[in-house]
Amino acid sequence: MTTPVTIIGAGLGGLTLARVLHVHGIPATVYEADASPDTRRQGGQLDIHVQDGQAALAAAGLTPEFRAIIHEGAEALRILNQRGDLLYDEPDDGTDRRPEVLRGDLRRILLEALPDGTVQWGRKVAGVRSRGDGRHEVTFTDGATVVTTLLVGADGAWSKVRPLLSEARPEYTGTSFVETYLYEADERHPAAAEVVGTGAMHAAVPGKAIAAHREAGGVLHTYVQLARPLEWFADIDFADADTATARIATEFEGWAPELTALLTDGETAPVLRTIHSLPNDHHWARVPGVTLLGDAAHLMPPSGDGANLAMFDGAELGTAIAAHSDDIETALAAYEAAMFARSAATAVDAWEILDLCIGQRAPFGFVEFFTGASTEINR
Repeated sequence: MTTPVTIIGAGLGGLTLARVLHVHGIPATVYEADASPDTRRQGGQLDIHVQDGQAALAAAGLTPEFRAIIHEGAEALRILNQRGDLLYDEPDDGTDRRPEVLRGDLRRILLEALPDGTVQWGRKVAGVRSRGDGRHEVTFTDGATVVTTLLVGADGAWSKVRPLLSEARPEYTGTSFVETYLYEADERHPAAAEVVGTGAMHAAVPGKAIAAHREAGGVLHTYVQLARPLEWFADIDFADADTATARIATEFEGWAPELTALLTDGETAPVLRTIHSLPNDHHWARVPGVTLLGDAAHLMPPSGDGANLAMFDGAELGTAIAAHSDDIETALAAYEAAMFARSAATAVDAWEILDLCIGQRAPFGFVEFFTGASTEINR
């Protein structure tokens, strides 16, 4: 079987690419390892930026659908110290500079905008190889194969497509997140709900933080952040939810109880998210018939930019293919040159944000990022 555009991965970047190609009348097939759209939780809330995420959705013709899923009021931000003292309070001003939406809702509107059959579910990639003529063969774990004239790896941090282009592998950043949820928070967890507020909350000291988002329906989605080696986390049995929660909670002894409740009262088992990254300037020489987008191309610490960049990559790649449909190599070269430059700059910023969040000047450096004024006197 030969297909003209094969996309590996039905994340936001891969789906945006497929949708933009569809807008331009170019067929594509997306292969996704998940058995269905509902196989696993799609992550939390995302702030979608005007210059990239929103621009990508406009290119996909989905701005009205995007506007319909915005969580109004969720752009608010609060920064606290470990005692729960408020250091910075930015309300949602209603300007929608970075409106918040659930990742699952965003994925849904992209899926609904694609023709039936565009996404092939339950197709986990076993391996990829070059055919030597600009075409590539993808083998799936069920033994099926696909040969394509254009292969796009939109398959995330541990991309199976990336080795065709680069020897780089993600490396641990030194920080991991532990994720949990509270439900019906205003009624069942009022103190935690109050400290989080209407949008996002970040409480930190050097090396550790408790961050949370308020999601629609009274949901509080928490990310406990710890700068610890992988070996430290390996000693925790996350299969035993109570034991894991208690072990993580010991790192926050003496913190305000309304903050630690975001972890200790969690209504889902704590999930470990180890944070990895590729080199800031990750790039590769042009290889005919294959390219990458999103985390497969430029994995970096979480800073609010990852999903936006992935969607923008998809939109830019789709637009370039449409503009040079008779010369795909020109399209890929133009796309990659621009993508390398913007992702390298954003990766530097992402590391800066991570340092501001839990580095040696946390939480005051993070406050100064927004205000420009020294807050050391509040220590």
